[in-house]
Amino acid sequence: MKKIVAITSCPVGIAHTYMAAENLEKAGKQLGIEVKVETHGSIGVENELSKADIDEAVGVIIAADTKIDKSRFGGKQLIEVGVQDGIHQSEELVQKILNNKAEIYQSSETEEKRIDSNNESLGKKIYKSLMNGVSYMVPFVVTGGLLIAISLSLGGKATPTGIQIPAGTIWATMNTIGTIAMGLMVPILSAFIAQSIADRPGLVPGFIGGMLAANGSLYGSTANAGFIGGIITGFLAGFIVLGIKKLPIPKALQSIMPIIVIPIIASLIVGFLFIYIIGGPVAWLFTSLTGFLASMQGGSEVILAMILGAMIAFDMGGPFNKVAFLFGSGLIAEGNYSIMGPIAVAICIPPLALGVASLVLKNKFTKAEKEAGKASLAMGLFGITEGAIPFASTDPLRTIPSIVLGAMTGSVIAMLSGVTDHVAHGGPIVAVLGAVDHVAMFFIAVVSGIVVTVIVLRFLKPNLQLATVSGPVETNNKNENLSFESAQVTSKPNNDFGTIADLLYDNTIILDLPEQSKNAVISELAQELVNTGNVTELKGFETAIHERENESTTGIGMGIAIPHGKSSYVKKPTLAFARSDKGIEWCSLDGSPAQLIFMIAVPENSKEDIHLKILQQLSRKLMDSDFRQQLLKASDKNEVKGLLSKM
Repeated sequence: MKKIVAITSCPVGIAHTYMAAENLEKAGKQLGIEVKVETHGSIGVENELSKADIDEAVGVIIAADTKIDKSRFGGKQLIEVGVQDGIHQSEELVQKILNNKAEIYQSSETEEKRIDSNNESLGKKIYKSLMNGVSYMVPFVVTGGLLIAISLSLGGKATPTGIQIPAGTIWATMNTIGTIAMGLMVPILSAFIAQSIADRPGLVPGFIGGMLAANGSLYGSTANAGFIGGIITGFLAGFIVLGIKKLPIPKALQSIMPIIVIPIIASLIVGFLFIYIIGGPVAWLFTSLTGFLASMQGGSEVILAMILGAMIAFDMGGPFNKVAFLFGSGLIAEGNYSIMGPIAVAICIPPLALGVASLVLKNKFTKAEKEAGKASLAMGLFGITEGAIPFASTDPLRTIPSIVLGAMTGSVIAMLSGVTDHVAHGGPIVAVLGAVDHVAMFFIAVVSGIVVTVIVLRFLKPNLQLATVSGPVETNNKNENLSFESAQVTSKPNNDFGTIADLLYDNTIILDLPEQSKNAVISELAQELVNTGNVTELKGFETAIHERENESTTGIGMGIAIPHGKSSYVKKPTLAFARSDKGIEWCSLDGSPAQLIFMIAVPENSKEDIHLKILQQLSRKLMDSDFRQQLLKASDKNEVKGLLSKM
């Protein structure tokens, strides 16, 4: 019997990973061949492919929206598509391998050729690469920013030249460590953007380009190019490497191309371009801006405050921010503290406002963004604008205008109120240390800017559910944001139950659900779970369910919805099942009403993340249309239990 091997993975690694695996295996059976699928899910790699499996296979299917190492598949037919194609086009993918119409993959050590690259649009490639860079950059921003903030707060002293930490103290050492972490932010961003575009050969030129962007002296600027420069060098390095890889190369050189030739040539091209072409105009632009700002003092102070506030917020620690900051800092040396006051206000508004927004506008931010919001609040208190970068990087068109308007508002209020700052730093920390005049108005200006930003975000930023269902998406990956969980789980859980049916009770099975709203169904199923005694408080558990629904719809399509919640009000994993002949509107991925509804309740501190295993089993089995029909036609509760006991 012929054999095909496959890998499935979605960004979060729960439902879609296993749905694609199930459909590929089912397609193989229908075509009379074996399809072995390795899943890269939240609970780790399962059903791992052995060398013998790969050697026996006639081809490989990778249905994934995450980066998969393809080096072990050299010499095999290989198809690489999004996880949605693995779900909806499984039979076509298997047939393409059987018809020998897939390209032969050359391993990364010889050619590093991307298979089916035309399946991914330029826009999607750019977005995924940017997100890859941001995901690696964020820990450096948070770690460095918080270390600097703590050292400044506990060990800093206000001086005319800024907040200074006495040399030789433990706080000075902590500040040095934090500065190193922050200094790596831009190079890491650039390197992993390039790596996402061009694989490992992109790392070296990407990192070098990021270092250049962070060192303005190399291209005649007192302000570096910041994270915007890192984005430019990252994409520049990535696409230059891709171009080099497409050149015809003698076989004798192919083995050294990825580790010697490509990194050296690409690094030189990126370096020369940035130093001699891109850096020069940037330096000229910053010099011109500084001169323009100096000319705005006097009668145009409101306009000046608006410009400074906008520049501080626009790139959050980048070149525009640094020009405005250096302008205010330079005037301090001349005894003019009135310009640094509005700047000190504007500096902290973006991170504070986004931190507040992530807590107040709960249905507009993902769980991961809410966690980032906590760090953003801490960084904002100490005047570290970079705390806003994770939000601006993922949603710049909505976030940047919002924080710019907020910073402009705060800056103007501070200017008109005579707020001054005697040190070259910003944020509430300077007020606490006594470096600010008119402290009350300083805080009023900050709060006003935060309120403006939150209000603007309230109107600009869509609810998560609406954004994921109706927002613009790519065909091959249109549902990638509709994940079942936002947190990654690396440990493999053990089953604390025999079958899905073991989690059901007679009262938690409803076969004739009346036509009603989604919220009414959630309330009814939650009440039945409470009636089992395994859920102790109705409203508290309902809140957990609705919070999960606000992150993204649990209507996975094909008439199925799987609402679920982890809560301290749950004592024991329990399942409710409801069936509706007409279906309940659930904002499902495919627009279909939900006829089969499974509600999962698990304890908040469940050590083994049993809900992931429940979701996995449900997702795989429910891909079988015959099984769904059997559930729809089941005559009584015992028959439903019998069907679910087969999972």
